[in-house]
Amino acid sequence: MESTQKALIYFQENLATFMDKYLDLLRIPSVSTDPERKEDVQGACEFLANYLKNMGMEKVEIFPTEMHPIIVAEKLSGKPGAKTLLIYGHYDVQPPDPLNEWITPPFEPTFRGDYLYARGASDMKGQVMASMIALDSVLRTSELPLNIKFILEGEEEIGSPSLEDFIEKHKDLLKCDMILNPDSGMVAPDSPTLVYGLRGLVYFELRIDGPKADLHSGLFGGNVANPAIVISEIIAKLHNPDGSIAVPGFYDNVLPLTEEEKTKIASSHISDDTYIKLTGSPKLYGEVGFTALERQGARPTLDVNGLYSGFIGEGAKTIIPAYAKAKISCRLVPNQEPGEIYNLLIKYIAGLVPDTVRATLFKHSGGPAYLADDAEGMQNLVDALTGTWNRPVTLKREGGSIPVATTMLNFLGVKSLLTGFGLPDDAIHSPNERQHIPTWKKGIQALIRFYMSFASE
Repeated sequence: MESTQKALIYFQENLATFMDKYLDLLRIPSVSTDPERKEDVQGACEFLANYLKNMGMEKVEIFPTEMHPIIVAEKLSGKPGAKTLLIYGHYDVQPPDPLNEWITPPFEPTFRGDYLYARGASDMKGQVMASMIALDSVLRTSELPLNIKFILEGEEEIGSPSLEDFIEKHKDLLKCDMILNPDSGMVAPDSPTLVYGLRGLVYFELRIDGPKADLHSGLFGGNVANPAIVISEIIAKLHNPDGSIAVPGFYDNVLPLTEEEKTKIASSHISDDTYIKLTGSPKLYGEVGFTALERQGARPTLDVNGLYSGFIGEGAKTIIPAYAKAKISCRLVPNQEPGEIYNLLIKYIAGLVPDTVRATLFKHSGGPAYLADDAEGMQNLVDALTGTWNRPVTLKREGGSIPVATTMLNFLGVKSLLTGFGLPDDAIHSPNERQHIPTWKKGIQALIRFYMSFASE
């Protein structure tokens, strides 16, 4: 379409200006978990609100919360029967620690080769800017063929404590036909990716208490149960030798993978060697009978995320620790209900605890799995990605969880289109986070095509 080409040309001709805006946003240290950065988070919010106003969004409003504000913006096409697209994003970032591992300062964006290095370059300021720059290019050159709304929050990296309540109270304001969430990524630079499934989560903490205080191991060793040993023995019994989870009933509601599903998952063509290279592990491990890709997004897991007990400083201290703690998470698949799984875990672990210690479980969070292979607008997005990369789209079931997708489905009744233009080795949440700029530019072109695809409907 001629109007699409105009927007694509405008983007290319104004790339330097758009890049400057991207860099300016990256320079704002909007670390949501740090109280000393509260003004910086507010600054990032105001930066984006001003950009939305300058590009021609008709309504731009900043809503205060108990912590960091939420932006809602709207642009109506004026066309009868036009569909409404809601775009989600977050402008907060993870802390940059450890600072000594950054090659260049985290909030001084730096180009090295095809990569732009900065905290938030990929997660998710780069993706927010891609969606806004694409829209800016359309608004400067053409009539908008659909209504577009934005909801941008500043608390995603701390669990979005204000978002669910906000969405529930502002359902009319956020009413839409489609939702675009570009907070996922691609499996490789030449493989445009759509995530159609997310795993759910149960996250809990197990604490084992023994003596009332740390004891001298020479005086009491062999007569008092050691909580560190007890918790290790419990953890060792959570899995079977074949890598499956030993909790009775854990798999009762897990749906078997169909041949069609297996073919879809295998379409990304990621080899075991790729995983080994990304992780640095000597060899892959996992549930027998499934490929690495199937285990990543379509099978449930149980992992220990943290262990603590006794003396862990330099040198030696001979004690029996008073307690031991383990943080444990389960990634869940469709049909597994988080509350049911947690109750199964409580029952199983209780049966493993000897009467020489006391055990306590604390549930931190939970959420169901999510499937969106029938999300409204998916074919438009597939066509836009295919037309930009000239390659078929990889459909992926993501191993992680994106709670906002479930929240929006619950309150707005709309499934999300999950995509993004980050790569697996972007080092998000780690030192030297980066964005592959050629991929980012293609992503903007794909979003221009996506927005404009509704002109022909």
